[in-house]
Amino acid sequence: MISGLSKRTTSEGLLEAFSKFGQVVHARVVTDRVSGYSKGFGFVRYATLAEAAEGINGMDGKFLDGWVIFAEYARPRAPPPGQTPPPPPSEPPYGYR
Repeated sequence: MISGLSKRTTSEGLLEAFSKFGQVVHARVVTDRVSGYSKGFGFVRYATLAEAAEGINGMDGKFLDGWVIFAEYARPRAPPPGQTPPPPPSEPPYGYR
C-alpha cells in the first residue's frame, strides 16, 4: 500500500515510479468518484516478493509529485464487529497491494 500521495498523482505516475524496482503487475491510485482526484493512497503489485521488497525499500519516504510517500505491505482489513473473518487464501500472496 502506498500512502501520502498527492491529489495529482495518477495510476500511470505510480506505475512509472515503482517500475524502477521490478516488474509491476498492477498499479492503482484510489480516486474520489466525484472529483476524480487521488484520495491519497494506492496499491502496487509486483511479480515477486523480492521485487516488492525492493520497491518498498526504494520508495518509502521518498518524494513523488512533490509529496513524501510511504510504502508498506498491505494488510487485510479487520472484519466488522460481530462477523467472522474469511478463511485465508489458498495460495500465498506475491508482491504487495
